[in-house]
Amino acid sequence: MESISAFEMIKIGIGPSSSHTMGPWIASGMFIRRIQQFSPLEEVVSVKAHLYGSLAKTGKGHGTDVALLMGLSGEDYTTIDTNTITEKFEGIQNGNTLNLNNTHVIDFSYSRDVIFHKDKSMPQHPNTLVFEATLKSGEVISRNYYSVGGGFVATDEANTINKSAIVTPYPCHMANSILSYCEQLNVSVSDLIFLNEQAWRTREEIIEKALHIWKEIKDCIYRGAHKNGILPGGLQVKRRAAEINNKLLPHAKYTNVDEWIDCIRSSEKDFNSVNKWISCFALAVNEENASFGRIITAPTNGAAGVIPAVLMYAYCFEKDFSEDKIVRFIITAGEIGTLFKKNATISAAMGGCQAEIGVSSAMAAAALAECLGASPGQVLMAAEIAMEHHLGLTCDPIGGLVQIPCIERNSMGAIKAITASNISLESDPLSARVSLEDVIKSMWETAKDMSAKYKETSEGGLATNISVNVPEC
Repeated sequence: MESISAFEMIKIGIGPSSSHTMGPWIASGMFIRRIQQFSPLEEVVSVKAHLYGSLAKTGKGHGTDVALLMGLSGEDYTTIDTNTITEKFEGIQNGNTLNLNNTHVIDFSYSRDVIFHKDKSMPQHPNTLVFEATLKSGEVISRNYYSVGGGFVATDEANTINKSAIVTPYPCHMANSILSYCEQLNVSVSDLIFLNEQAWRTREEIIEKALHIWKEIKDCIYRGAHKNGILPGGLQVKRRAAEINNKLLPHAKYTNVDEWIDCIRSSEKDFNSVNKWISCFALAVNEENASFGRIITAPTNGAAGVIPAVLMYAYCFEKDFSEDKIVRFIITAGEIGTLFKKNATISAAMGGCQAEIGVSSAMAAAALAECLGASPGQVLMAAEIAMEHHLGLTCDPIGGLVQIPCIERNSMGAIKAITASNISLESDPLSARVSLEDVIKSMWETAKDMSAKYKETSEGGLATNISVNVPEC
């Protein structure tokens, strides 16, 4: 088995969903390149997109249609001005044209050419997207894409993760491998990850990449903590992070994110205040995520607030939380995420919300424990405890939107991660009755047994018991 970089699990993304927004956006770009393998784009006269399974049932609420049109237009979600997305999308809808890869304009009818097959799922994966391009000659170029979670996309032949998957010096495909190598080399978990990550990039590049992610995390939290209003989508969900921030810092003066953080560090540090800050950080990220904001996918968008909230908590309230610890936090969290990716799933459409919030909480718990001086055994124990208490968590978004209960769940996942880390630091891993490998296996078995209606379809749980009127879903 080839290894996956920690930076494949924690990376720059765009809301509201890694599987329903980022994946289709990436797949659209892949299809453009697929066409170009056989024909110049100028030969294309029409393009159709067919959405199946979960993509069809909750696609509009997750912005799947928006994402695929942006991808077909040649836009890059890592650089696009997110404030222009709605305008660009509406321009395509109203103009009845699509500028393929920003080079060739074709006739395009949104109602005709984007088809939501809500009553049909494909056997290969619940998140299936099929593109068809018709050429002037009448030839049709088609391709199936599967959005498998975390922004990863597969076809019938390959998976995008394969592009950067390689064999590392110390392959860690199972939790026991991490323990074994740490003992053999007499290193910490993050030291081991540094050794493996250098198979992709230099140590200096690892540090630079991690600190760039940290900057994006800070900026995202800051934006979310200073925006008021109602989230898009029709549920009339009110933003709350800014209100919490204002209550906790009623008289603070600052002009940028770093000054804001200084104010937080100087504020009250009683349990209730710190607890509210953790919620504020998590809510801020996921309120940005719900409104097509740029976030850090970690390992998915629905769970994007957990790791940032725990990292910001540590930076603001733990002593001497240096840049070195920030880097170690990020790469440790990423490595733990790869264990779930390789041995279970990080897709809610495959495993329910345990595969998103549960995995992110496990990642954050392990990372925090590592930075607070835990042994390798305690690091893995922290991840196990966090995941154990998310087993069976369903994905039942109301109206197909990543808002209720998704946003609040990130706060809960962050608190559980911190609690799991604290418990592990006071425990002897040799006395543990449950291992991380046990809980990953249990999570995967639970995922396979879980009813399909609880896997991001909005056909069960809160999604069916709360009366709402969301016209676009």
